[in-house]
Amino acid sequence: MFTVLFSIILVFTNNQFTNKTENIMQFELIKLPYAPEGLEPVISKQTIEFHHGKHLQTYVNNLNNLVVGTPFEQAALETIVKEAEGALFNNAGQILNHNLYFTQFSPKGGGHPTGKLAAAIDAEWGSFEQFRAAFEAAGAGLFGSGWVWLAKDSEGKLSITKESNAGNPVTKGLTPLLGFDVWEHAYYLDYQNRRADHLKELWKIVDWEAVGKRY
Repeated sequence: MFTVLFSIILVFTNNQFTNKTENIMQFELIKLPYAPEGLEPVISKQTIEFHHGKHLQTYVNNLNNLVVGTPFEQAALETIVKEAEGALFNNAGQILNHNLYFTQFSPKGGGHPTGKLAAAIDAEWGSFEQFRAAFEAAGAGLFGSGWVWLAKDSEGKLSITKESNAGNPVTKGLTPLLGFDVWEHAYYLDYQNRRADHLKELWKIVDWEAVGKRY
């Protein structure tokens, strides 16, 4: 009898612990769709390991701790970015930003966009080359840390937005399609202070199929 009762208590306790853990650990580190060395030489394995494995993991850990007991405890990531402020916004924003960032690259990337996205780029900037130049200039000219984004509005019109720190175009009612990270931790191990060189190299690994699906 004692053994059966103890087993019931143990199962109940374990279930409680499991459920509690699942509720708190709402957000998880995104898995990379390539090996850590897969983007070399554009982005080194060392940078990926620090950027994804340490910086992004810290944002995930922070948000899981900060969200407990708030109105956003069960909210979707994008909802938190749109509605929260302060530390909640900063950490949620950086998770959303990096999830989009890491999944827009491929070892087989590069080239040019195609289809509707290519047509929309040509309509807005005249050519892909002119879009690239404008995008690089926006990223190189952003003061301090932040992101440069290609985004679309509800009608499919494209724009380039510069966002400081954890900013994302969703806060402006836009859909982010392509984002280049200009925080120093994204490129300093590989390019030191040469942000402009880093931006130019990233085109070699952009997965335009993935970006096109976002459009």
